[in-house]
Amino acid sequence: MGVPTHRLRQFRFAALGIILLTVAIRLPSLLHPQPIDSEGMYSVVANEIVDGGRPYADAVERKPPLLFWTYAAVFKVAGEFNWKALHIVALVWTLCAMAGLYVIGRELFDRNTGLIAAFWWTWKNLSFDGEMLMNLPIIWAWAIAFRRSSSRMRPELSAAGALLGVAFLLKQPAAIAAVPLGIYLLLPSYGASRSLTRINSIIQATTFTAGFFATLGLVTIVLWKQGILRDAFYWTITDHDVPHIFWRKGIVTTPTFLGVCLPLVIGAILACRDKGEIWAGKTAERTALLGLLAASAIGAAAGARFYPHYYVQLIPPLTLLAAPYYARLWSRRMQPPKWFLRPGVTYAWLALTIIVFSIKHWTGLASRRAPSQAGRYLFAHSDPADRIFVWGQSPDIYLDAHRRPACRYITTFPLTGYVFGGPIPGFDTRSRILPGAWTILEQDFARHPPTYIVDVQPDPKSAHYPVKNFPILAKLLAERYEPVAHTAEGVIYRMR
Repeated sequence: MGVPTHRLRQFRFAALGIILLTVAIRLPSLLHPQPIDSEGMYSVVANEIVDGGRPYADAVERKPPLLFWTYAAVFKVAGEFNWKALHIVALVWTLCAMAGLYVIGRELFDRNTGLIAAFWWTWKNLSFDGEMLMNLPIIWAWAIAFRRSSSRMRPELSAAGALLGVAFLLKQPAAIAAVPLGIYLLLPSYGASRSLTRINSIIQATTFTAGFFATLGLVTIVLWKQGILRDAFYWTITDHDVPHIFWRKGIVTTPTFLGVCLPLVIGAILACRDKGEIWAGKTAERTALLGLLAASAIGAAAGARFYPHYYVQLIPPLTLLAAPYYARLWSRRMQPPKWFLRPGVTYAWLALTIIVFSIKHWTGLASRRAPSQAGRYLFAHSDPADRIFVWGQSPDIYLDAHRRPACRYITTFPLTGYVFGGPIPGFDTRSRILPGAWTILEQDFARHPPTYIVDVQPDPKSAHYPVKNFPILAKLLAERYEPVAHTAEGVIYRMR
């Protein structure tokens, strides 16, 4: 029996409305002429790749290689420093993730549930960061796994495993999303719902696992052939200790996230509480999504830094748990248990949330439209072939200047022991300086000496890492460089 024409028309209008809403909410990024947040750091590495360099060997950052290769592919096609192209790709990436959430919601319940699941993804962070990148393959891996299939072998699960391997190669915490999915394939309730034997379930889990490790193996071969396998392993895996747990930041960020996503949290709790009705016949899928939520919480907290964008990893499982509840509520197939869950109230609540996020996006980016003063100075006073070095955690200056780094340490944490997450009172991070890092800096400077050096921490009284505390750089500046400009970011030195 076909879908009534008027309902099909309503569905299409709703889908189009969600797409247009997503475009409207992301308009600040589409019109922004600069990288947003961590996009700058990733773009420096990507541009080095486009110019013939290698990640980790010519530009150090601690993310997995596929993230940099993705950025490099965008700049290879659209041109370096093409922020509009990067943000258009981010929009398409967002829409593809929304499509994956729709597919899962439709597969488990119906099309309306799928649309509601997609809707919750519209107004999250604007930056094309690791969380946004990794969530797309995670979502589609789960969409493949949840698909109804009469096959007892399910060879498509190798694609699901491969996608989760891709997600891990985009950002490390994504790997934990593979654990609940592998367990899902072994659940007795999963086998019973699909009339599978225990052997069938084990074969499917093995197929899934093989896809995951095949992807890792392929990328390992590529890194080995490029001669950077050891460096890649060190920077993406080994160099991620937790020297300090930023409890205070977590105490602030976690309730803020729960408050912003309160409708999702409430919907997920109520949907799971009413499991006998909403999740009837889908016990395995409900268990798997709860497992994904728990795993995502571990992934978000693993770095102990509690950055707000880390929590984006929690949105897909929350969305998929809450969507069926709101589908029933908004279609008036059930009565709201509380007045604040009435359809009219929840509509207003969501509209207000979207408006607040939009205002935050516009105002947050408005003050960052112009390139840095240091970047503008270097762009005007240096030649395109000149190399520069920025002392500090300010990689955007390389992009604003359109100049390549003179050292692989595009942010200077290996040289200072800087702890990501913020300063730790009373802790001297120089004990964490990477052994041999200063020798590597001198070697890089010998290959391509920096014409300019920017000290973004020029005031010794307020600087966490004043140059005078690092003799090699202090001597180099004193003997071979002279200050030529003072900018809002710091002092610029030029080689004599």
